[in-house]
Amino acid sequence: MQREDMKDLIWFLEVAKARSFTRAAAQLGTSQSTLSHTIRQLEARLGVRLLTRTTRSVSTTEAGERLLQSLAPRFEEIEAELAGLVAYRDTPSGTVRLTLSDHALQGLVWPKLARILARYPDIRVELYSDNGMRNIVEERFDAGVRLGESVDKDMIAVRIGPDWRLRAVASPAYIAQRGIPLTPQDLVGHLCINMRQVSWGGFYSWEFEKDGREVRVRVDGQLSFNTSLAQIDAAIRGYGIAYVPEDLVEEPLARGALRAVLDDWSPPFSGYHLYYPSRRQMSPALAVIVEALRHRPGAAPPHADLAS
Repeated sequence: MQREDMKDLIWFLEVAKARSFTRAAAQLGTSQSTLSHTIRQLEARLGVRLLTRTTRSVSTTEAGERLLQSLAPRFEEIEAELAGLVAYRDTPSGTVRLTLSDHALQGLVWPKLARILARYPDIRVELYSDNGMRNIVEERFDAGVRLGESVDKDMIAVRIGPDWRLRAVASPAYIAQRGIPLTPQDLVGHLCINMRQVSWGGFYSWEFEKDGREVRVRVDGQLSFNTSLAQIDAAIRGYGIAYVPEDLVEEPLARGALRAVLDDWSPPFSGYHLYYPSRRQMSPALAVIVEALRHRPGAAPPHADLAS
Protein backbone atom coordinates (compact mmCIF):
# COMPACT_ATOMS: atom_id res chain seq x y z
CA MET A 1 0.00 0.00 0.00
CA GLN A 2 1.28 3.43 -0.94
CA ARG A 3 1.62 6.05 1.79
CA GLU A 4 -0.98 8.30 0.13
CA ASP A 5 -3.47 5.42 0.18
CA MET A 6 -3.35 5.32 3.97
CA LYS A 7 -4.18 9.01 4.27
CA ASP A 8 -6.92 8.72 1.65
CA LEU A 9 -8.49 5.79 3.48
CA ILE A 10 -8.56 7.79 6.72
CA TRP A 11 -10.26 10.64 4.88
CA PHE A 12 -12.76 8.21 3.35
CA LEU A 13 -13.64 6.91 6.82
CA GLU A 14 -14.31 10.45 8.04
CA VAL A 15 -16.69 11.17 5.14
CA ALA A 16 -18.44 7.80 5.46
CA LYS A 17 -19.01 8.26 9.19
CA ALA A 18 -20.09 11.89 8.97
CA ARG A 19 -22.13 11.30 5.79
CA SER A 20 -21.11 14.80 4.81
CA PHE A 21 -18.10 16.28 3.02
CA THR A 22 -18.63 19.57 4.86
CA ARG A 23 -18.53 18.05 8.37
CA ALA A 24 -15.67 15.68 7.48
CA ALA A 25 -13.59 18.52 6.01
CA ALA A 26 -14.06 20.56 9.18
CA GLN A 27 -13.02 17.57 11.30
CA LEU A 28 -9.93 16.96 9.16
CA GLY A 29 -8.95 20.61 8.87
CA THR A 30 -9.01 20.71 5.10
CA SER A 31 -11.21 22.23 2.39
CA GLN A 32 -14.27 20.48 1.02
CA SER A 33 -12.92 20.65 -2.54
CA THR A 34 -9.59 19.05 -1.52
CA LEU A 35 -11.40 16.30 0.34
CA SER A 36 -13.75 15.60 -2.58
CA HIS A 37 -10.81 15.48 -5.02
CA THR A 38 -8.93 13.06 -2.73
CA ILE A 39 -11.90 10.68 -2.53
CA ARG A 40 -12.34 10.74 -6.31
CA GLN A 41 -8.65 9.84 -6.72
CA LEU A 42 -9.03 6.96 -4.26
CA GLU A 43 -12.07 5.65 -6.15
CA ALA A 44 -10.14 5.90 -9.42
CA ARG A 45 -7.19 3.89 -8.04
CA LEU A 46 -9.48 1.21 -6.60
CA GLY A 47 -11.68 1.13 -9.69
CA VAL A 48 -14.94 1.21 -7.69
CA ARG A 49 -17.30 3.94 -6.50
CA LEU A 50 -17.29 4.20 -2.72
CA LEU A 51 -19.72 7.05 -2.11
CA THR A 52 -23.00 8.19 -3.60
CA ARG A 53 -23.25 11.97 -3.61
CA THR A 54 -26.42 14.05 -3.82
CA THR A 55 -26.98 17.75 -3.24
CA ARG A 56 -28.13 17.06 0.31
CA SER A 57 -26.37 13.94 1.54
CA VAL A 58 -23.58 11.42 1.12
CA SER A 59 -24.02 7.68 1.52
CA THR A 60 -21.81 4.65 1.01
CA THR A 61 -22.22 2.32 -1.94
CA GLU A 62 -22.19 -1.44 -1.32
CA ALA A 63 -18.42 -1.45 -1.88
CA GLY A 64 -17.98 1.63 0.28
CA GLU A 65 -19.98 0.11 3.14
CA ARG A 66 -17.88 -3.06 2.99
CA LEU A 67 -14.70 -0.99 3.15
CA LEU A 68 -16.08 1.09 6.04
CA GLN A 69 -17.04 -1.97 8.11
CA SER A 70 -13.67 -3.58 7.43
CA LEU A 71 -11.41 -0.59 8.08
CA ALA A 72 -13.11 1.24 10.94
CA PRO A 73 -12.40 -1.39 13.66
CA ARG A 74 -8.78 -1.73 12.54
CA PHE A 75 -8.11 1.99 12.72
CA GLU A 76 -9.80 2.11 16.13
CA GLU A 77 -7.43 -0.61 17.33
CA ILE A 78 -4.44 1.38 16.04
CA GLU A 79 -5.71 4.52 17.79
CA ALA A 80 -6.19 2.58 21.02
CA GLU A 81 -2.66 1.17 20.86
CA LEU A 82 -1.20 4.63 20.23
CA ALA A 83 -3.20 5.99 23.16
CA GLY A 84 -1.84 3.15 25.29
CA LEU A 85 1.70 4.35 24.68
CA VAL A 86 0.90 7.35 26.85
CA ALA A 87 1.20 4.98 29.81
CA TYR A 88 4.97 5.14 29.38
CA ARG A 89 4.99 8.87 30.12
CA ASP A 90 5.70 10.07 33.64
CA THR A 91 2.28 11.70 34.05
CA PRO A 92 -1.12 11.09 32.40
CA SER A 93 -1.70 13.38 29.45
CA GLY A 94 -3.84 13.79 26.37
CA THR A 95 -7.38 14.85 25.50
CA VAL A 96 -10.51 13.17 26.85
CA ARG A 97 -13.76 13.97 25.01
CA LEU A 98 -17.04 13.35 26.84
CA THR A 99 -20.66 13.76 25.74
CA LEU A 100 -23.26 14.29 28.44
CA SER A 101 -26.50 16.07 29.31
CA ASP A 102 -26.59 19.57 30.78
CA HIS A 103 -27.94 18.16 34.06
CA ALA A 104 -25.08 15.65 34.37
CA LEU A 105 -22.53 18.31 33.47
CA GLN A 106 -23.68 20.99 35.92
CA GLY A 107 -24.78 18.86 38.84
CA LEU A 108 -22.28 16.02 38.85
CA VAL A 109 -19.43 15.83 36.34
CA TRP A 110 -17.99 19.33 36.43
CA PRO A 111 -18.06 19.63 40.27
CA LYS A 112 -16.14 16.34 40.51
CA LEU A 113 -13.62 17.22 37.81
CA ALA A 114 -13.02 20.65 39.29
CA ARG A 115 -11.61 18.94 42.37
CA ILE A 116 -8.81 17.09 40.59
CA LEU A 117 -7.85 18.67 37.25
CA ALA A 118 -5.31 21.05 38.78
CA ARG A 119 -3.26 17.97 39.72
CA TYR A 120 -3.10 16.85 36.07
CA PRO A 121 -2.13 19.88 33.95
CA ASP A 122 -1.33 17.68 30.93
CA ILE A 123 -4.88 16.31 30.70
CA ARG A 124 -7.27 18.24 28.47
CA VAL A 125 -11.01 17.61 28.86
CA GLU A 126 -13.60 18.48 26.22
CA LEU A 127 -17.19 18.37 27.52
CA TYR A 128 -19.99 18.38 24.92
CA SER A 129 -23.34 19.09 26.54
CA ASP A 130 -26.54 18.00 24.78
CA ASN A 131 -29.55 15.85 25.54
CA GLY A 132 -29.22 13.53 22.55
CA MET A 133 -27.85 10.00 22.45
CA ARG A 134 -24.53 10.29 20.66
CA ASN A 135 -22.75 7.39 18.98
CA ILE A 136 -19.47 7.77 20.86
CA VAL A 137 -17.57 5.41 18.55
CA GLU A 138 -18.57 7.05 15.27
CA GLU A 139 -18.23 10.58 16.66
CA ARG A 140 -14.89 9.81 18.33
CA PHE A 141 -15.82 10.53 21.91
CA ASP A 142 -13.77 8.72 24.52
CA ALA A 143 -16.80 8.20 26.74
CA GLY A 144 -20.35 9.34 27.39
CA VAL A 145 -22.50 9.97 30.44
CA ARG A 146 -26.13 8.82 30.49
CA LEU A 147 -28.62 7.13 32.82
CA GLY A 148 -27.73 3.52 33.48
CA GLU A 149 -30.86 2.23 31.74
CA SER A 150 -29.88 4.07 28.55
CA VAL A 151 -26.39 2.57 28.17
CA ASP A 152 -25.96 -0.09 25.47
CA LYS A 153 -25.15 -3.57 26.73
CA ASP A 154 -21.91 -3.78 24.72
CA MET A 155 -20.41 -0.83 26.61
CA ILE A 156 -18.46 -0.80 29.85
CA ALA A 157 -20.48 1.28 32.33
CA VAL A 158 -19.22 2.84 35.57
CA ARG A 159 -21.73 4.36 37.99
CA ILE A 160 -20.82 7.97 38.74
CA GLY A 161 -23.87 9.18 40.68
CA PRO A 162 -26.73 8.04 42.94
CA ASP A 163 -30.25 7.24 41.83
CA TRP A 164 -32.47 10.28 41.32
CA ARG A 165 -35.91 11.13 40.02
CA LEU A 166 -37.85 13.73 38.10
CA ARG A 167 -40.44 15.87 39.88
CA ALA A 168 -43.46 17.54 38.33
CA VAL A 169 -43.62 21.14 39.56
CA ALA A 170 -45.71 24.24 38.95
CA SER A 171 -46.03 27.72 40.43
CA PRO A 172 -48.64 28.44 43.13
CA ALA A 173 -50.28 30.92 40.74
CA TYR A 174 -50.66 28.27 38.03
CA ILE A 175 -52.11 25.75 40.51
CA ALA A 176 -54.56 28.35 41.83
CA GLN A 177 -55.76 28.99 38.30
CA ARG A 178 -55.72 25.48 36.77
CA GLY A 179 -55.88 23.12 39.75
CA ILE A 180 -53.76 20.09 40.71
CA PRO A 181 -53.50 16.99 38.48
CA LEU A 182 -54.29 13.91 40.57
CA THR A 183 -53.18 11.29 38.02
CA PRO A 184 -50.73 11.41 35.10
CA GLN A 185 -53.67 11.24 32.68
CA ASP A 186 -54.93 14.56 34.10
CA LEU A 187 -51.89 16.26 32.53
CA VAL A 188 -53.62 16.09 29.15
CA GLY A 189 -55.86 18.92 30.35
CA HIS A 190 -52.96 21.04 31.63
CA LEU A 191 -50.34 23.32 30.12
CA CYS A 192 -47.02 21.47 30.30
CA ILE A 193 -43.49 22.63 29.49
CA ASN A 194 -41.98 20.14 27.08
CA MET A 195 -38.45 18.79 26.72
CA ARG A 196 -37.32 18.09 23.15
CA GLN A 197 -35.04 15.07 22.68
CA VAL A 198 -33.04 15.38 19.48
CA SER A 199 -32.10 11.70 19.29
CA TRP A 200 -35.73 10.58 19.01
CA GLY A 201 -36.82 13.53 16.88
CA GLY A 202 -39.60 14.57 19.23
CA PHE A 203 -40.67 15.46 22.73
CA TYR A 204 -39.97 13.42 25.85
CA SER A 205 -42.97 11.36 26.93
CA TRP A 206 -43.30 11.88 30.67
CA GLU A 207 -42.78 8.59 32.52
CA PHE A 208 -44.62 7.76 35.73
CA GLU A 209 -44.96 4.68 37.91
CA LYS A 210 -47.04 3.71 40.94
CA ASP A 211 -47.72 0.31 42.53
CA GLY A 212 -46.04 -1.43 39.61
CA ARG A 213 -48.12 0.40 37.01
CA GLU A 214 -46.15 2.33 34.41
CA VAL A 215 -47.70 5.25 32.53
CA ARG A 216 -46.31 7.41 29.70
CA VAL A 217 -48.00 10.70 28.89
CA ARG A 218 -47.44 12.92 25.86
CA VAL A 219 -48.05 16.40 27.18
CA ASP A 220 -48.66 19.68 25.40
CA GLY A 221 -48.21 23.37 26.10
CA GLN A 222 -46.98 26.70 24.79
CA LEU A 223 -43.28 26.16 25.52
CA SER A 224 -40.60 23.55 24.90
CA PHE A 225 -36.89 23.59 25.69
CA ASN A 226 -33.87 21.30 25.50
CA THR A 227 -32.48 22.37 28.87
CA SER A 228 -33.90 21.79 32.35
CA LEU A 229 -32.96 25.19 33.79
CA ALA A 230 -35.09 27.03 31.23
CA GLN A 231 -38.01 24.72 31.99
CA ILE A 232 -37.75 25.54 35.69
CA ASP A 233 -37.68 29.28 35.05
CA ALA A 234 -40.78 28.99 32.84
CA ALA A 235 -42.58 26.99 35.54
CA ILE A 236 -41.76 29.62 38.17
CA ARG A 237 -43.20 32.27 35.84
CA GLY A 238 -46.48 30.34 35.65
CA TYR A 239 -46.29 28.94 32.11
CA GLY A 240 -47.25 25.44 33.17
CA ILE A 241 -46.05 22.22 34.75
CA ALA A 242 -42.44 21.11 34.26
CA TYR A 243 -41.00 17.63 34.83
CA VAL A 244 -37.39 18.17 35.85
CA PRO A 245 -34.55 16.65 37.91
CA GLU A 246 -35.26 16.75 41.63
CA ASP A 247 -31.98 18.35 42.71
CA LEU A 248 -32.55 21.36 40.43
CA VAL A 249 -35.84 22.34 42.11
CA GLU A 250 -34.95 21.85 45.78
CA GLU A 251 -34.35 25.57 46.33
CA PRO A 252 -37.48 26.95 44.54
CA LEU A 253 -39.59 24.30 46.29
CA ALA A 254 -38.12 25.26 49.67
CA ARG A 255 -38.91 28.97 49.22
CA GLY A 256 -42.38 28.33 47.82
CA ALA A 257 -41.75 29.49 44.25
CA LEU A 258 -42.81 26.03 43.07
CA ARG A 259 -45.06 23.26 44.35
CA ALA A 260 -44.69 19.56 43.57
CA VAL A 261 -47.52 17.57 42.01
CA LEU A 262 -47.91 13.83 41.31
CA ASP A 263 -45.01 13.12 43.69
CA ASP A 264 -46.28 9.61 44.44
CA TRP A 265 -46.07 8.83 40.71
CA SER A 266 -42.41 9.82 40.26
CA PRO A 267 -40.10 6.75 40.02
CA PRO A 268 -36.33 6.81 40.62
CA PHE A 269 -33.86 6.40 37.75
CA SER A 270 -30.75 4.24 37.91
CA GLY A 271 -28.36 7.19 38.20
CA TYR A 272 -25.74 8.47 35.80
CA HIS A 273 -23.11 6.12 34.40
CA LEU A 274 -19.97 6.86 32.41
CA TYR A 275 -19.67 4.43 29.51
CA TYR A 276 -17.06 3.62 26.87
CA PRO A 277 -16.42 0.83 24.30
CA SER A 278 -15.42 -2.48 25.82
CA ARG A 279 -12.85 -3.21 23.11
CA ARG A 280 -10.99 0.07 23.55
CA GLN A 281 -7.88 0.11 25.75
CA MET A 282 -8.32 2.81 28.35
CA SER A 283 -5.78 5.61 28.19
CA PRO A 284 -4.18 6.82 31.44
CA ALA A 285 -5.95 10.17 31.02
CA LEU A 286 -9.36 8.50 30.73
CA ALA A 287 -8.49 6.30 33.72
CA VAL A 288 -7.94 9.45 35.80
CA ILE A 289 -11.33 10.82 34.71
CA VAL A 290 -13.11 7.54 35.47
CA GLU A 291 -11.69 7.38 38.98
CA ALA A 292 -12.52 11.05 39.62
CA LEU A 293 -16.15 10.51 38.58
CA ARG A 294 -16.70 7.06 40.13
CA HIS A 295 -19.65 7.01 42.55
CA ARG A 296 -18.68 6.36 46.14
CA PRO A 297 -21.74 5.93 48.39
CA GLY A 298 -21.46 7.99 51.55
CA ALA A 299 -19.01 10.50 50.08
CA ALA A 300 -19.73 14.23 50.32
CA PRO A 301 -21.88 15.66 47.49
CA PRO A 302 -19.76 17.00 44.62
CA HIS A 303 -20.82 20.59 45.37
CA ALA A 304 -19.53 20.44 48.93
CA ASP A 305 -15.87 21.19 48.15
CA LEU A 306 -16.78 23.98 45.74
CA ALA A 307 -18.93 25.75 48.30
CA SER A 308 -16.30 25.74 51.03
